[in-house]
Amino acid sequence: MSDPYLNLKKQLDLLEWPNVYLFKFIIPNKPEAIARTTALFDGAIDLKLQPSKTGKYVSISAKEMMLDVDSIIDKYNKSSSIEGLMAL
Repeated sequence: MSDPYLNLKKQLDLLEWPNVYLFKFIIPNKPEAIARTTALFDGAIDLKLQPSKTGKYVSISAKEMMLDVDSIIDKYNKSSSIEGLMAL
């Protein structure tokens, strides 16, 4: 089975860690999805939620100090269990 994050991991390995990383997601505008997604970022330096024009979706941007590439990949793996979430 191939690793869906292999290219991202290769790109991130070129940077120095720890470093601030920007996560961006689009999720359905449902309280459970918003709560589960924002809970991933307890240590976020900057967390922004922006509803779409129609109100059906919410864009979530979170800047967080990450220790290494594996911690970023781990966060993406955890987010993949949230229904309707799209990682950008």
